[in-house]
Amino acid sequence: MAVNQALLREAQATGPTKVPVARPRLPSAEAVFPYLQRIDDAGWYSNFGPLLTEFEARLAGRFPAGTEVVTVTNATQALTLTLMAMNLPAGGYVVMPAWTFVATAHAVVQAGLKPWFADVDPDSWMLRPEAVTGLAADIRAQVVAVIPVSAFGAAGDLAAWRAFRDETGVPVLVDAAAAFDTLDDADLPAVVSLHATKVLGIGEGGFLATRDAALALRVRQLTTFGFQGGRESHVAATNAKLSEYPAAVGLASLDAWPADRFRFLRAAQQLRISLIGRPEVQFQNGWGADWVTSVCAVGLPDGMAAPVADALHQQGIDTRQWWGAGCHTSPAFADCARGDLRHTDRLAGSVIGLPFSIDLSAAETGRITDALQQALAGL
Repeated sequence: MAVNQALLREAQATGPTKVPVARPRLPSAEAVFPYLQRIDDAGWYSNFGPLLTEFEARLAGRFPAGTEVVTVTNATQALTLTLMAMNLPAGGYVVMPAWTFVATAHAVVQAGLKPWFADVDPDSWMLRPEAVTGLAADIRAQVVAVIPVSAFGAAGDLAAWRAFRDETGVPVLVDAAAAFDTLDDADLPAVVSLHATKVLGIGEGGFLATRDAALALRVRQLTTFGFQGGRESHVAATNAKLSEYPAAVGLASLDAWPADRFRFLRAAQQLRISLIGRPEVQFQNGWGADWVTSVCAVGLPDGMAAPVADALHQQGIDTRQWWGAGCHTSPAFADCARGDLRHTDRLAGSVIGLPFSIDLSAAETGRITDALQQALAGL
């Protein structure tokens, strides 16, 4: 009893436990164990074994018939290798939003291309075709591809991008890193992340989904030393394939996905309902109602992100600016070409990542809500 009282006094002295901005969760050892047994039984550990083959087939089954899925060590490599497999003119511009994670730009540079940072729609936070068609003619002539980004897991207007591709002939590759739940069509090639922080994670990994079988084959070749059914390298490539072990985690994750999706939705709706009386807190359209993702990014009044974050931190509520002030502000991309980024700059000062996780408790939701209301009232 004395020990318990000492722990209680220590907890009272140090204050409440901090609410983390994210609490990733992968399948338990118990859930993965049957798949590990299958690896042991088969004695096949890498090089497109039966578990990876099954994992890719189950991922492809989430899309219309004819969709090919190619798994890769991570989504950044998947973007890079897909751009390389598109055989784009070296050094050309790839138009991408400045409002994105830095991985998008890293992939463009690693593929031997140049980012052109464009502004996003202020409401959807995503790139629109008009941002490309409205470029000056001399810039458009150097554009070899476009990468729209699914902002924090929102689907985006893929129909508009299909029309853009068909009308202009400019290839479009979708960075759907956080959009595992919303992406349901691979007519435009799209890359999804399977990082531990995503709604369906395997630790590290990603995949390309595409209906272009030739593109899928070229990306597969680039993930495995340029091999093409033999031991000779036909193109300069790398080793970016997944082994049976992350495939085991992926299969266990897919087993749990229906129940996990429900839990993510329930946690999101709980948070939305708790803030229903705060219209200045803007959730993404459909978040927690029609689709789920692993983060909660909300819009606040202009310039309020930093002071609200400071106020929440004082209350033990962790936050994030998931995309910082925009990809273009990173020193690595300081010299990259860009257009007018007024909406991106505004979002950098108004979007904040609130704590969110599959197991977000009612008590944590209450603390987030109370702290946010106090912060907004005092500013």
